[in-house]
Amino acid sequence: MDDKTPVRRRRQAVPVGQPRRIPSQQRGRDRFEKILAVAAELIEKNGSDALKMSEIVEKAELSFGALYQYFPDKTSIIRTLAERFNEEGRRCVEEELSKVTDAASLHRALGTITDEYYQFFRREPVMRDIWHATQADRLLRAVDAEDMEFHAQALFSVLKRLWPERRESDLLPAARLLMQLLAAAVRYAISLDDEEGETAIALYKKMLPADLERLV
Repeated sequence: MDDKTPVRRRRQAVPVGQPRRIPSQQRGRDRFEKILAVAAELIEKNGSDALKMSEIVEKAELSFGALYQYFPDKTSIIRTLAERFNEEGRRCVEEELSKVTDAASLHRALGTITDEYYQFFRREPVMRDIWHATQADRLLRAVDAEDMEFHAQALFSVLKRLWPERRESDLLPAARLLMQLLAAAVRYAISLDDEEGETAIALYKKMLPADLERLV
């Protein structure tokens, strides 16, 4: 090959389902937030399945180039919204688990977390839609799995602190199962109307064993 032949640089591939870049300048951040706000509004109105990049461009009054500068596809937008909502959920879990000192307070904390999550998704119809969407999309399922593992590890840390004599190989599966069951109960409850949903949450909390040490 001739030494003078220009070498084309390969454009670095953007991981599918992730933002292309996070802006650092204020103008870019404002545009980034506007895109997310418009997307959330459209999801609340029509659902995540119906979300179209062309509608975001029109409603946000942006060019396609400006949109794709930050988000390569709609999955990356939904993922960003999901991760933001997940951060709120993590703060709730961490706050409640930090109060745990014994089996009784652990039981109360799990009940409070269940209530908080249920009310959170009732207040946020956008997140309710996105939470359901994470089950249908392979890439978004990974985000949900990562969030569930965060909660499981947080609970695992509490179980180790309460019962250090127990084997970690017993405690971790118990922590994972407890958090999966909690999430399943909330998912089921938010699929119902308000009255039935509250009844389902109350029933789930009654089913939580008072003596969690025997469970793990």
